[in-house]
Amino acid sequence: MRVILAKNWWSLVVRGTAAILFGLIAFGWPGITLTALVFLFAGYALVDGVASLAGAVRAVAAHDRWGSLLLEGIVGVAAAVVTVVWPGITLLSLILVIAAWAILTGIAEITAAVRLRRHIHGEWLLGLAGALKVAFGVLVATMPIAGSIAIAIWIGAYSVVFGVTLVALGFRLRTWLRGPHETGSPMPAPAH
Repeated sequence: MRVILAKNWWSLVVRGTAAILFGLIAFGWPGITLTALVFLFAGYALVDGVASLAGAVRAVAAHDRWGSLLLEGIVGVAAAVVTVVWPGITLLSLILVIAAWAILTGIAEITAAVRLRRHIHGEWLLGLAGALKVAFGVLVATMPIAGSIAIAIWIGAYSVVFGVTLVALGFRLRTWLRGPHETGSPMPAPAH
């Protein structure tokens, strides 16, 4: 059985590319105004959430597990809606929304990674992406008064690393999906 996540490799690449773009803007322009950061985050969370929801719909159609993707999608879209509906959001409130989004979606990605390991031996990129997201959420939640420039730099650095990890995973799954393997056979671990 081929894993639905492998069939949705493109959604990981889209999410990763959006994260990289978001990160480069936030990292390269740390003095960005709060309003711009709010809408920039909302756009990223919306793209990430919609891509996850699309993956969940495909998983349902393939009779595969879809709960983690659905949770990621709902949380992403909800975070986008909260930030757009509340454009006068304070920096502290925005940081808490970002932290909650990162922790919840990171846990969902770790859960999906554990399931993915049953099919693809040695796969660690999705688990790493989820762990990075949870660690970022905890860091931001525990140090919310670091200042808007520091937060923008943290968000930028995290988003670029997270995005690169998702793009790498997406292309690795694409290669696995197109490669010769028996139905149900797991992907071998990369040679060291």
